[in-house]
Amino acid sequence: MARATLGVIVGNRDFFPDALVTEARADILALFAEMNLEAVIVEEQATKLGGVETRAEAKVCAELFSRNRDRIEGVLVVLPNFGDEKGVADTMRMSGLNVPILIQAYPDDVTQFGLARRRDSFCGKISVCSDLRQYGFSYSLTERHTIAVQSEAFRADLDRFVRTCKVTNGMRTARLGAIGTRPDAFKTVRYSEKLLEASGIAVSVIDFSEVFGKAGKLTDDHTRVTGKLDEIKAYIRHGSAPADRLVKMAKLGVVIDDWMAENDLNATAIQCWHSLQESFGVNVCTLMSMMSNKMMPSACETDVTGLASMYALQLAAEAPTAIVDLNNNYGDDPDKCVLFHCGNWPLNFYTDAEMKTAEVLGTTLGADNVWGAINGRAPAAPLTIARISTDDVNGVCKAYVAEGRFVDDPLDTFGSRAVVEVPNLQRLLKYICANGFEHHCAMSASNTGASVVEALRTYLKWEVHYEEETR
Repeated sequence: MARATLGVIVGNRDFFPDALVTEARADILALFAEMNLEAVIVEEQATKLGGVETRAEAKVCAELFSRNRDRIEGVLVVLPNFGDEKGVADTMRMSGLNVPILIQAYPDDVTQFGLARRRDSFCGKISVCSDLRQYGFSYSLTERHTIAVQSEAFRADLDRFVRTCKVTNGMRTARLGAIGTRPDAFKTVRYSEKLLEASGIAVSVIDFSEVFGKAGKLTDDHTRVTGKLDEIKAYIRHGSAPADRLVKMAKLGVVIDDWMAENDLNATAIQCWHSLQESFGVNVCTLMSMMSNKMMPSACETDVTGLASMYALQLAAEAPTAIVDLNNNYGDDPDKCVLFHCGNWPLNFYTDAEMKTAEVLGTTLGADNVWGAINGRAPAAPLTIARISTDDVNGVCKAYVAEGRFVDDPLDTFGSRAVVEVPNLQRLLKYICANGFEHHCAMSASNTGASVVEALRTYLKWEVHYEEETR
């Protein structure tokens, strides 16, 4: 299966050499094959050279895009010459597509400014952007104004754009589940469902009493329960975890799985304390880790916007993500801190992991009631952190994104933990505090922040702070 499917518009203006258009089509199709991307592009015989210039050619391309609207995740505009800005904008309008658009323009060779190889794409790109803006379309740009399709720099641009498409389209149709109310102590995770809904993000809710009631009706030997129990045991070393607690986890997992399937949910935020421990006698961390590991992210403390942050990072990285506390300073190093949680990270964040009790919660809820937390340390790796929040007072969704790295510096403690280094961390922390962001953030073992920022800022129209832009 192709990693992504993109519509491709090859712009043209007929008084430029035909060979430039033909070469550009070949370049793009070759690159797509290398990057495992599928192109929806007009046949060379369907329009002049397979390019788009006139109104009639725009109709042909738009009809092709419309027929493939359920597959097209974004549109790449290729300008081997000046192109026709109207043709590009008309194609997008008539297609009815509402997806990200990337504008590429070939560079001229300063030694070939004669009629045989002259492009003028530098100027044409400005015109295409102007018309798209007038037509009401948002679009993305390459890092350099003109760039050769065959270059490594454009490959990076295209990879970043594909990730932007994944985040944009995924967030616009996200379905999140909230299991239980937020812990009363955590007003920090309050949020506006209405603001999320305005961006296409739906939230379904269920009370824990319903979950406990359904779990209580399942027998220990029910095939669904034994199957989930086997899955838990195969997933994580469980050492001395009491057998009855593992069965409770299995029952809880069956109910959550069914509810997610019934409501077509992508992800869940769960009230992980203290009703769960007092009423059911387990921690839900391992189940949350298992869901996140299956690319169905799960966040603690009914933190729905933290969950949205996890989902956005997952879409960009195409890998599991986790929720964490920005928890501790790391000595006197201003750019390092400790990320921590009881233990619900997916397995890609551990070098070695084992199911234990949640030691902090156990001090008040009893050690026997907090089995299920995962104990482990994150290894050195790239890092992106992000936080989405709803600013109810100003009626907007907002976010921050920053990049850094996990480091292997010594850390002697329990739970799920990591030491990370983020350049200018103190400045970022001031921004977080000054703007009322929550104590949780999502993390990804990747450097994919630019795609998240582009998706949220350019296409969802949210207010986004990107720490990389201040460095």
